[in-house]
Amino acid sequence: MSVLFCFFIFGMDPADSPTKTQDSDDENYNLLCQAHEQFNNREYDRCMELLQQLETKGESSGLILRHNRAVVNYYKSGCLQHQTLLQELEKLASAKSVPVEPTVSLAMKNAGSAFTVARYNKAVIYYHRHMYGTALERLAPLVARLEALEKQMAALVATLQLQLLLATNQLNRAEAFLDFLQYKLNLVASAPSAPSANPSSNAEEPTATAAVGAAVVPTASTVGASATPILDSSVTRAAGESGSILQMLQLLTHVLNRKPVVITEDGTPEVAALKAQQYYIMKDFQMAAKQLMRINDDCTKTGTVTPQLSTCIANNMGVIHLRVRHYAIAAKFFQNALRFDQQLASNLRQSSLQTMGSVRSCEIMYNLGIAMLHLRRPKEAFHCLLVPVKQYHSNPRLWFRMAEACIMEHEAKLLGKDRHTIDSVMNSAGSKPYGAPSTAVPEPTLEFAALCLRSALTLTLQYKASFYRATSPDETLDQQDSSQQLWSQTQDNNFCNPSKPISLESMANMLDAIYAAHSFVSLRLGDHVTALEMAKHLLQSERLSDAHKLLGHMYAGEALMMMDKSGEARDHLEPTFVNSLNALDLETRDWQLKSLDAAQNVVRYNLAVALALQNDFQAAKSLLVTLNHPIVSKKALTLHRYIELKISATVLH
Repeated sequence: MSVLFCFFIFGMDPADSPTKTQDSDDENYNLLCQAHEQFNNREYDRCMELLQQLETKGESSGLILRHNRAVVNYYKSGCLQHQTLLQELEKLASAKSVPVEPTVSLAMKNAGSAFTVARYNKAVIYYHRHMYGTALERLAPLVARLEALEKQMAALVATLQLQLLLATNQLNRAEAFLDFLQYKLNLVASAPSAPSANPSSNAEEPTATAAVGAAVVPTASTVGASATPILDSSVTRAAGESGSILQMLQLLTHVLNRKPVVITEDGTPEVAALKAQQYYIMKDFQMAAKQLMRINDDCTKTGTVTPQLSTCIANNMGVIHLRVRHYAIAAKFFQNALRFDQQLASNLRQSSLQTMGSVRSCEIMYNLGIAMLHLRRPKEAFHCLLVPVKQYHSNPRLWFRMAEACIMEHEAKLLGKDRHTIDSVMNSAGSKPYGAPSTAVPEPTLEFAALCLRSALTLTLQYKASFYRATSPDETLDQQDSSQQLWSQTQDNNFCNPSKPISLESMANMLDAIYAAHSFVSLRLGDHVTALEMAKHLLQSERLSDAHKLLGHMYAGEALMMMDKSGEARDHLEPTFVNSLNALDLETRDWQLKSLDAAQNVVRYNLAVALALQNDFQAAKSLLVTLNHPIVSKKALTLHRYIELKISATVLH
């Protein structure tokens, strides 16, 4: 979304009174007003002439003149030289004559607002450069003094702050900030509420799932996908007044927080896109898709289609199809969105800030990577996910997705090679060193998967601790009892940007999936100690699903066998625990084990391997006779031949 640029300032010196008592003050003030009028009329050359006249008259408001000259030069360049403008604003902020913490009420017509507007403009520049964290830091002093600002300036600061909170998925803080604007500052009115409550107000944002092949059975993943908001760039063209933009942002905030709100369409694509977002949140995907197509048709007829709008519609159509598991169609829409977005990003060095802020290649590549994972195209998925990880490197879910792509690519390569016999596998197990020199090379290998999983695990454990602190009973009680609580104290679990805030259940599922994948990768790399450690952590999970319970026992058993602890491995491979598993949990996973019978056969086969390692060949043969599922038939035949050879060799001796 774009922000109104409030670049131009009226005023003289901070020590001057707004009441003009000298003729020279009147003349200078009139010149500044004329310059402002020429600026609004886009007569930048004439505006610069008037500013030059002020300077030659010895005007004392040097900060204002420096600021306004920098702004006019920026607009004269076609809004392209934003780096130069940023440097000028930084110099202005560091000027000794500017107080760090003004103690008087700021007004747009006072020279003291030079510092205020310069800080605001810096935040705007960082916002359009997608540096949201830096923008929030720059804007924080103004937000803290929002009540002291002149109303027009306060509205601009509030608008930018709300956009930054939404851009960083701080939805709870955005909702609390809206309440502050409504009840404390009276900057926004109450939004029209729907007559019925939202039945899924506490539900998690709909997510897509991807599954990856693993050692004995595939890793079951329940980690959500990324989705760029449906109202992304189309709201950029909201009404010019900050009040109208605030109203649109108010509706968007309520929709994203699943609040019951009435959205009355007025024929504009902005409101229609917001309605599509509401349909998507309410899981009415068909109506959401129809709404987006209607926007495209209406704008095509009126000739108002822009690359930004086309990018937004194509991406969000892809998100909808991803949600309903039409992965091939979703990938096609994401590819179209990238093509439209490349029209904007083709020459960013010569692009305006607004164009730069409209580029969404990073988020679209994230979505395309998820779609490619579902389509079992891991190499393409990996290279897609490499793009967003540079910006969202603190997202554990993204690191895990990259590990999934590496695992899937490795398993696909194995299918194209001849399988080794059980004897050769046992003799070569552990021969491959863990942490090969190519660990840090961004290629879809198991070594890089291990690096990704370590990052994902570290971040998830860190965020889990933060999650519990943010939702402790004492803090929750204080939030409910204190009506005067500051909005800035509201917490959000937005650990997985650009995805929506994560729930406690989703975090637990993600941690289980990371443990399972980490154990599998460690087994493949010969690091059996780490594999066993990760499997034990998985089995100790509080919210362990039956599918992950099966994986934990299988990986722990395999690691113990490779460590010559076959006796301990048998404790994890007793087939009796499989009977207690939920068949539905296995059947709904995107993996090979679609029934309890398949799970039983896999566990029995691994138990037979453990028995063979203990030289209990008769017991192993007895188990092999009971194996009748195609998933283990070839392996069981190979193991049977191996046992026969061992028995024959023993007899000959």
